[in-house]
Amino acid sequence: MIDKLKEILNLFPKSKDDKIDWNLLKKTTLSPIFLKMAETQQNPEYHSEGDVYTHTKMVCESLISDNEYWELTAKEREILFLASLLHDIGKIKCSKLEDGKIVSPRHAKTGAVMARELLWREYGLCGTKEKQNMRESVCAFIKYHSYPPFAITNNNPNHKMLKVSYQVKLATCFSIRKLCILERADVKGRIGASVSDYFEKIEYCRLLGEELGCLDKPYSFPNAYTARAYFKNDSIQPNYEAFNDTWGEVILLSGLPGTGKDTFIKNNYPSVPVITLDQIRIEKGLSPVGNQSEVVSIAKERAREHLRRKQSFIWNATSINEQLRSALISLFESYGARVKIVFLETEYQEQLRRNSSRKSEVPTQAIEKMLSRLEIPEAHEAQAVEWIIT
Repeated sequence: MIDKLKEILNLFPKSKDDKIDWNLLKKTTLSPIFLKMAETQQNPEYHSEGDVYTHTKMVCESLISDNEYWELTAKEREILFLASLLHDIGKIKCSKLEDGKIVSPRHAKTGAVMARELLWREYGLCGTKEKQNMRESVCAFIKYHSYPPFAITNNNPNHKMLKVSYQVKLATCFSIRKLCILERADVKGRIGASVSDYFEKIEYCRLLGEELGCLDKPYSFPNAYTARAYFKNDSIQPNYEAFNDTWGEVILLSGLPGTGKDTFIKNNYPSVPVITLDQIRIEKGLSPVGNQSEVVSIAKERAREHLRRKQSFIWNATSINEQLRSALISLFESYGARVKIVFLETEYQEQLRRNSSRKSEVPTQAIEKMLSRLEIPEAHEAQAVEWIIT
């Protein structure tokens, strides 16, 4: 499976003198995506060059003409080039006509999810720290590629900058500096109004990152509690050590079925109470597919019972998207608990094998659907976040 990825990576330019052979790239497993990009039109006011594929080629050509790109390591260049190939993949799903104009709302976030599924399932980028880092670095660049031109115009630019810089906790090849390199190429690779203004705004983004000390690394908070307090409340000063009044820890597990959540609990927290959605379904005779509101309602009430007693516990469920995790974390923190997210991941075929050996096997089609919506927990979501390979 990984050979499919090597086939693509081997076609990336290795020196300033190399050219991009688009004909060869179109013959790889990226071909279906390129075809969909070519069918996806853009707003001519900002992209008079035409469709997404045309724009993508121009972005990649601009990227390899940037001297700062060639100052990166070979691995960093590989990741950034792959991100540039996929940076607008989300427009395939998000583009629509609105008041007579083509718009692509939330295409960056959607694109990161789409890229994750592609890299995970099609190219085998899962199941090791190295593969996880490469995949999540690409996804972080895609998710935040539109950020630099608007960094200064955010309501609280420092807060957003620190949040974006925190991607490096997981995606160690990501940085604000490299994000600005990608976005310069993104702007150069288009024809439209106000393009010239963007370069100055991107430079402001770089300077802000440098000023805050997070251009190449995550911002350094006094401690984890202060970091979480700041990301919840942007009126807190990030360099001021906040008073930690939490009484104990709630562990929120996250991961696809078959990644070893039950085994992880058994090996690491054998005596800690566990709230398991699967167990509640068995107890109440409820189906694992369809509306799960009754299951979640029962689980939340059990969580409140633990929280009222100030008793640590583990929430054992897939928790695959940020919105769902955020609601749970808000509940746990409202009772004064600190929260640690533990995300579990394994090699895809091994994950499917483990799932098939479970008493309550989850249909492969359901797992594939979960993977298509998977959002990896980011470091700012809780006081502690761990990403574990099983």
